[in-house]
Amino acid sequence: MVGPQAADDFGHSEQDHHESHAPKGSLLALCVGTVGVVFGDIGTSPIYAFRETFAGHHPITPDPMHINGVLSLVFWSMMIVVTFKYVFTIMKADNKGEGGSLALLALINRQTAGAKWTAPFVMLGVFATALFYGDSMITPAMSILSAAEGLKYVNQGFSDWILPISVVIIGALFAFQSRGTAKVGAWFGPIMLVYFATLSGLGIMHLTKMPLIILDVINPMNALYFFYVDGFRAFVAMGTVVLAVTGAEALYADMGHFGRRPIKFSWLFFVLPALMLNYMGQGAMILSMTPEEAQMAIRDPFFLMVPDILSTPVIILTILAAIIASQAVISGAFSLTQQAIQLGFIPRLSILHTSEKAAGQIYIPAINWGLAVMVLLLVLFFQSSSNLAAAYGIAVTGAMFIDTCLIAVVLLSLWKWPKWKAIPILALFFIVDFAYFGANLLKVPSGGWVPLVIGLVIFTLLTTWSRGRALMRERMAESTMPMEIFIKSAANSATRVPGTAIFMASAASGVPSALLHNIKHNRILHERVIILTVQIEDVPFVETGDRIICKDLGEGFYRVKMRFGFLEETNVPATLDLVDLCGPKFDMMHTSFFLSRQTLIASKIPGMAIWREKIFAWMLRNAANAMEFFKLPSNRVVELGSQVEI
Repeated sequence: MVGPQAADDFGHSEQDHHESHAPKGSLLALCVGTVGVVFGDIGTSPIYAFRETFAGHHPITPDPMHINGVLSLVFWSMMIVVTFKYVFTIMKADNKGEGGSLALLALINRQTAGAKWTAPFVMLGVFATALFYGDSMITPAMSILSAAEGLKYVNQGFSDWILPISVVIIGALFAFQSRGTAKVGAWFGPIMLVYFATLSGLGIMHLTKMPLIILDVINPMNALYFFYVDGFRAFVAMGTVVLAVTGAEALYADMGHFGRRPIKFSWLFFVLPALMLNYMGQGAMILSMTPEEAQMAIRDPFFLMVPDILSTPVIILTILAAIIASQAVISGAFSLTQQAIQLGFIPRLSILHTSEKAAGQIYIPAINWGLAVMVLLLVLFFQSSSNLAAAYGIAVTGAMFIDTCLIAVVLLSLWKWPKWKAIPILALFFIVDFAYFGANLLKVPSGGWVPLVIGLVIFTLLTTWSRGRALMRERMAESTMPMEIFIKSAANSATRVPGTAIFMASAASGVPSALLHNIKHNRILHERVIILTVQIEDVPFVETGDRIICKDLGEGFYRVKMRFGFLEETNVPATLDLVDLCGPKFDMMHTSFFLSRQTLIASKIPGMAIWREKIFAWMLRNAANAMEFFKLPSNRVVELGSQVEI
């Protein structure tokens, strides 16, 4: 029962300030954690990014001009997109320590007090969320397939088994989710530390033969010369160069888990150097070969740069890194879904907590198995990482472009940066984002349509649910009765019985329909009647002292508002223990919860398109019931139905 932030029976709207829930722990421990969780996606990009740029759907001759140009593009993409845009700019726009498109959207909404001009940006934020789900499907498929393809360098006989092995790994990965990631997660950091150290070592091994390539890579003139000589081909190449920075958005999305400082340190002093050393090592290896050898090696430079004696352990390490990268994306999808549910964009779903210590360790069965089916379908449909590369990138670049739009609002409207300072920075971000997104649009016919279709379908579902809920609240508010009038008429006409009745209400004013139906059919009232509204705030966490607001309405009636952050568990019985302003302490054995269950009926004048109303009705029927969502005791719940026209 998420109530609107409007004037209510309490006489005010809550917009209190709360302290950031900063992650606790030593900087070193947090840095190790970030390496294990945050950088998994971008860390696996050396397996396929350089290869696809030269040997993908639009092949390029692996000569010195093209290699230096591409590597320079990779380096400056990492500096502009990841370092300057995300690490030094966007990560400063945190919502009480939390990051991600929805957290940023909630921050803008709260700071602008729901101004009408923010509506397009809300839609953009929702579309970014939809694109993330598309990315959550493609990333595991791409990472695991590309890593498993390295098995053919252990033994050629593995070639026919790459697809079945990938399917088994993916199936096991999703089947494991219900057990939680706490135990295995402790290994993520050390494994990824070894993995990034291996990337560095392999790169340095080949750089010793051609160290001057470092100067060519950091020289932006080589990237510009690539465009000067090969304009359109260079533009097309950007569609695969962007694969080197996929996962950049994870830095911002995972900020709440680790904090800005550990992510910044890990990126600047460990991950970025490791990635660039490996990319330059791949380039140095190709440049040290004859043109004929280079044409053969460019088909899989990452695995070919590994000495034969280290081939097996490096490939196993690569597969583990791909699994970790996939796990990070899956966990991110769970967290994003929880935020979207709390903010009213997704119906209530069953959420299971897999750790007693870590609140963020959650498992959502519907999302898990939905992702599992889609990832397996993608693997079976595309069958190779090279084919998948055509679909990979457009969701990421779309989300990056939307992040730039949202940060533009933050810089100009929230932080009030002077235009002379903000516009050049935003212009740089928009130029780069447009270039990458435009280059990826060229991939639409050959597979890029997949994440776009997925994103549009999910966007439709998210907006339909949000709009449907708003229409339901409007229709229910039209027929509601002022609480003061109801109390005067009901207090004297109904029979009072011992105990406490708690009526869940979606609005913080008026009489809930369950209470009206109870009076109509049962003609009784409990000694104590609580009208309870659960309100999800635009902040990740709400301080304990601000959790409960209670108002005595007289005649044994009380109105209570419970406030939760969008990352918190809505456990109503546990929170009731904090209430001491509404009479005696709550005894669950003498407390009954009354819920309203709405049934949609056709309206003569529909509030939205008929097909959207049918989708909304389907989502409403399949939503997890309020009893599970609010953690209510099953033997203390009474449901009363009502019909609503929308």
